[in-house]
Amino acid sequence: MSAGQDDVHRLKEMIQTSRRAVVFTGAGISTESGIPDFRSPGGIWTKYKPIDFRDFMASEEMRRESWRRKFASDAVMKAARPNKGHLAVARLVQEGKVSSVITQNVDGLHQLSGVPDEQVIELHGNATYAACLDCGRRFELENIRLSFEKDEIPPVCDRCRGIVKTATISFGQAMPINEVRAAEKETLECDLFLAVGSSLVVYPAAGFPAQAKKNGARLVILNRDPTPLDPLADLVLNREIGPTLSMVAEPE
Repeated sequence: MSAGQDDVHRLKEMIQTSRRAVVFTGAGISTESGIPDFRSPGGIWTKYKPIDFRDFMASEEMRRESWRRKFASDAVMKAARPNKGHLAVARLVQEGKVSSVITQNVDGLHQLSGVPDEQVIELHGNATYAACLDCGRRFELENIRLSFEKDEIPPVCDRCRGIVKTATISFGQAMPINEVRAAEKETLECDLFLAVGSSLVVYPAAGFPAQAKKNGARLVILNRDPTPLDPLADLVLNREIGPTLSMVAEPE
């Protein structure tokens, strides 16, 4: 068995012997589904300066530009499907090996792969639908797109007249309190924390792996590139995510 295969076998063993494992995912798990990392070449942040939440709220033109960008880039996300990594994580959840998935991603691919919605904690929201910022009413994007393409008037809630925004967390916007608390609870209750496809540089989300380790859990980092938290980890795998997780999740 090669050194790389030995690490995969060790991760598989750690998951099988874990009492309560948590998976934490970043953009790297979804790049294999064709969704570019925001920060990588080809990502949206290399083409546009992000629109700050305060500017979005203060300016109708900024809201208009935000919706233009959303619909211009939406085809990639709509076409994306769960890859081997998502499916492997879903299998581990279904088998009861993983209690929850904490994700920085907004693509909804964990739910599409079969992870129940109540076991996915979305720290940065979800880009597959929109919501009223005042009353929380959900809006489907296709309906908004059809209306917006007619006159480019930014949508407002037809119930309370509040501003409607994609259900994602923007720069300058507060993190969702309920999701952060749920992530903290899962982090403190797990005995194995598996960080997958995250650069582990965006806080406060990147603080959860260190919190788990400090609380006595074993920490595993699976990412193509090194991360700042590698020295804390019990096991580091710099490998392709989908094929690696497929081997970890396959039955004996």
